[in-house]
Parts: sequence; structure tokens; C-alpha cells
Amino acid sequence: MSWLIVLPLIIPLTTALLCLVVPYRRAQRYFSLVGALALLAAALTLLNQVGQRGISAVQISDWQAPFGITFVADHLSALMVVVTGIVALAVALYALAANDTAREALGYYALTNFLLVGVNGAFLTGDLFNLYVWFEVLLLSSFVLMVLGGDKAQLSGGVKYFAVSLLSSVLFLSAVGLLYGATGALNLADLATRVQEVPTGLLSALAMLFLVAFGLKAAVFPFFFWLPASYPAPPAMISALFAGLLTKVGVYALIRVFTLLFTHETAFTHSVILWIAGLTLLLGVLSALAQGEIRRILSFQLVSHIGYMLMGLGILTPLALTGSVFYALNHMIIISALFLIAGLIYRLQGTGVLVSLGGLYRSHPWLAVLFLLPALSLAGIPPFSGFWAKLTLVTAGLQAEQYWIVAAALLVGLLTLLSMGIVFAEAFWKNPPPKSYRFTPGATGGWFALTLPIAGLVLLSVGIGLWADPLLRLSQTAAQELLDPSQYIQVVLGVSR
Repeated sequence: MSWLIVLPLIIPLTTALLCLVVPYRRAQRYFSLVGALALLAAALTLLNQVGQRGISAVQISDWQAPFGITFVADHLSALMVVVTGIVALAVALYALAANDTAREALGYYALTNFLLVGVNGAFLTGDLFNLYVWFEVLLLSSFVLMVLGGDKAQLSGGVKYFAVSLLSSVLFLSAVGLLYGATGALNLADLATRVQEVPTGLLSALAMLFLVAFGLKAAVFPFFFWLPASYPAPPAMISALFAGLLTKVGVYALIRVFTLLFTHETAFTHSVILWIAGLTLLLGVLSALAQGEIRRILSFQLVSHIGYMLMGLGILTPLALTGSVFYALNHMIIISALFLIAGLIYRLQGTGVLVSLGGLYRSHPWLAVLFLLPALSLAGIPPFSGFWAKLTLVTAGLQAEQYWIVAAALLVGLLTLLSMGIVFAEAFWKNPPPKSYRFTPGATGGWFALTLPIAGLVLLSVGIGLWADPLLRLSQTAAQELLDPSQYIQVVLGVSR
């Protein structure tokens, strides 16, 4: 099974190299599509093997842990890689239909696959320093994608994105160095056995430094200002990839280190996380209500709903962590679909500003349905998938007697419904303004090809809502492994905690 763990890195890396050495854009398109299909197949196989055999690890070049480079696959990392494959496939299909030759000529396909290498590397690494390395792969690839094409809005957003990402990387590397100085270890499993020897005050200070570093990457309160300034700038195929994957890497890192390493003083550390979750929820959705452009609204909604993922981590019970994992996986799918839909709306009317939109329900009813279904899921309306995620988190909050965060979560659900309802009313339901723009179909390869990947994501989200039990069980297993890391440590180091 060891080769399966590194396959989600090898496949996009090979695809990226092929796209670099083969100059023909048509070949690059199909390399990227086949690579996304292969990545998804490998990820599903890996998840199946983890389900059958349990947590597995591979030591590169036979350098045994804690000295070598370690990759680990448990249920959380395997699930994240699977959904990464799903989003990557949908975006590859959309990019194939969009036929953006200008960005293709600048290396779009190679860059997106290098980005996938960084994402999967971060999910599967078992070493804290290598997590930093994969974050840097993400930073470089995503920054070039952000500014690819050189539009003024992209350059402006790219500068903000790069500056904040660089600050986050400096803080992360500083935190890694300080933790290494205190423990003499970098392997996550080895660190889990050594952090108990670090004085409580120093360990709490290091925990807060990691919280700031990863919080910047995850765009949580008060560090989310950069995301709405940068994510709406690039084309839909890039912003959908960013929205679905990048912030989830930061969330994954927070969940990993605050269940494996920083569990020494949960009354302090996880209470801070819970307050950050509540403020992220409320300020994100209130900011979304104040916006008048679809992609900016979705960007603030993305920020807000990261708070739900941190809510479960802050409560830190099996049910709460189950909700966090389930919410993250579901959100990766629906937010990617919504950003792609925003891209289609822009193609139709030449703008995403709500006052300049209208009439799409009558002219394109299929697009209205494709928007409405994930929007209702985002708001947590039953029986859609977002409802089950929110229900799990609210139930966990009530059981833990954290009533204020439950109230915040329910209020944010209502405000999300209001925000999505405003978008639907303005873009789809009202009559179009007199001087609305019109898009001429045919220039991008046909609407069926553009809507196919969106429909796939939406149908998957609907399927998760109607048959939520399989994903809930997998999320529950992931939560149990997080709360009891003894198997993780034993598999990597061959010792029990």
C-alpha cells in the first residue's frame, strides 16, 4: 500500500512536467484531464485501503521515522485527497470547455497541477517542516495563477495575497524552529510524544503562534481581509480551485496540530479557537450582506463558513470533530460549484454586479437551478448536505453546553439564506436592467460542456444530502482517529503513546 500514499503527489507532478515539456495546448488540456481522473481514482483507492487496513505510513528512501521524510494516510487525509480529486476534475473539465487560450499559453495547466502537488503533499505529510515545504509549493503556484494574464485586478489581488501568504510562511517557519528547539523533533508523531515534556506556558505560546500562522492561511478572524480582495480577481476556473482547496489546507493544518500536538491546555487553546470560530462566522456573513458583487459575496461566505469548521475543533468532542470534517468536505464541493456558477453568470452578462444583473431565471432556468441547490446547501436548508453538517455541529454544541456558539451558528445560517436569496432575486428573478450585457454563445466551446462539471458537483452535493450516512460514518472515523492518535503514532514510529 505504501506506493498508494505517494501516488496523489506523483500523478499531478507527472502531469505538470508533461504540460511543461509538451508545447501543444491541446495535448496539455487532455494531459490535465487524464491526470485529474487518475488522481481521483488513486485517491478513492487510497481511501478504500485506509478503510480496510487502517492508518498507513511510508518512509521515503528507507530513512525510518523520525529521521526520514514520512507520508501518512489516515481517514482525514485520505478524505481530503478524495475531495481534492473531485474538485480538480470539475475544474479541469470547466477549463477544457472555457478554452482560455491566453492563460493556457502562460502555463495554466502546469501551474494547476503543481498546486495539486502542494495540496496533496500538505494533506499527506507526516512531518511539520515538510508541511511548511508543501505550503511554499502552494504559495508559489497559487501566486502565479493569481496574476496569470496580468489584469489590473489580478495584480492588485495578487500583491495582497502574496504579502499575507509570505507573512504567514515566516510565522509558520518561526513556529517550527521554536518548537524544534523545544523538542528536538519535527516528525508529527514524534512531536506528539515529546511535547508533554515542554513547559505548559511555552507550549501554549507556541500553540498561539501556530494558530496565527495557520489562521492567516485559513482566512479566519481577524486575518480574513486578504481573501475577498484576491479570490474574486482571477477567472472562475482559478478562483473555484482556490476557494475549494486553499483555505481548507489551513483548516486541515489547524485540526491536525490542535488534536495531535496542542492538547495540553484545551480550556485555554480551544476556547480561543471557539471564539475565533464565532467571530469568523458572524463577521464573514455580515460582510457578505454588505457586498454588491457575486464573487465578493461568495468570498465573504467562504470566510464565514470556515468558522463552522473551527467550531467543531473548538468544542473538541467526537461529534463536534465529526461535524467539522463533514462540513469541510461538503463545503469544498459546494463553494467550488458556486464560484464556477459565478463565472458563468459573468460570461452571460459581462458583469457580476447585482444591480446590473437580472432575468436569468427566464432566459436560463437551468442555471437558476444549479445556483439554487448549492446555495440552499450553504444555508443549511434540509434535506441538503449543509443541513446535516450544521445539525451535527449544533447538536455537539448543545451537548457541550456551548449555547452562544450554537446561537451564532443558527443565526449565520439564517443570514446566509438571506444573502443567497438576495443574489437569486437580483441575478435571476428581477427583470434585467435596460443596458445589461449579453454574451454570445459558441466562443467558449458550448454551454453544455461548461455546465457539465458544475452539474456534477451539484448532483454530488445533493446526493450527499439525501444519503449522508456514508460520509458521516467516514467523518466519524476520522474524528475518532484525531481524538485518539495512539494508532497514528504507533504506525509511524512503531510505539504506542
